[in-house]
Amino acid sequence: MEEKTAVFFRIFKAEHKHVVLMCHDPTRSSMRPNLYRPTFAGYVDVDIAKTGKISLRSLIDHSVVESFGAEGKTCITSRVYPSLAIGKDAHLFVFNNGSADVKVSELKAWEIRRPLMNGA
Repeated sequence: MEEKTAVFFRIFKAEHKHVVLMCHDPTRSSMRPNLYRPTFAGYVDVDIAKTGKISLRSLIDHSVVESFGAEGKTCITSRVYPSLAIGKDAHLFVFNNGSADVKVSELKAWEIRRPLMNGA
């Protein structure tokens, strides 16, 4: 886990509802020096008291992590340049840093093959 891009939700209790913030933190996404790696965040318009869940879909490429929160209501894209976490050395981890239990109801991962170009 020397290279990692954290994608996470932070939930705040407001006066009459919960406020959900989705974040990308690519600050440790590459061992390469001198890369611009800002943290991005966006508020997610979801009523978790009503639905009881938040969806997250992340697309991970060789140089991009793109995440869609609440079925696409919020989208964050980060450029990443891994040099170690590539191919079979890339992994997906799910964890909870909160004080309440969280249930992951579904987790799927696929590896996308190279496209066929000009029939080859």
